[in-house]
Amino acid sequence: MSSNEGSASEVRSQRKVVRGQVASNKMQKTIVVVVRRKVRHPLYEKFVSKSTKLYAHDENNECQIGDIVEVMQTRPLSSKKRWRLVQIVQRATQA
Repeated sequence: MSSNEGSASEVRSQRKVVRGQVASNKMQKTIVVVVRRKVRHPLYEKFVSKSTKLYAHDENNECQIGDIVEVMQTRPLSSKKRWRLVQIVQRATQA
């Protein structure tokens, strides 16, 4: 076991993992995940909702709109895609 293998696993464990909802799956092998968070306004001290759109790699095209998913930060896969799908936490309810 070389020293490089230990350091690579440490770096991989430090990657950001976030949870969000799938907003679009219209592209091939790509999903758009909306991550919502609440931040406190610095002056008025009221909580404000903010959202971020992340483009994530979905290798098997298994996500549907409305699914709750976990995505992990990865190397750049395209001009906008910097995340990849880790797991589907909850499937969307079918109406």
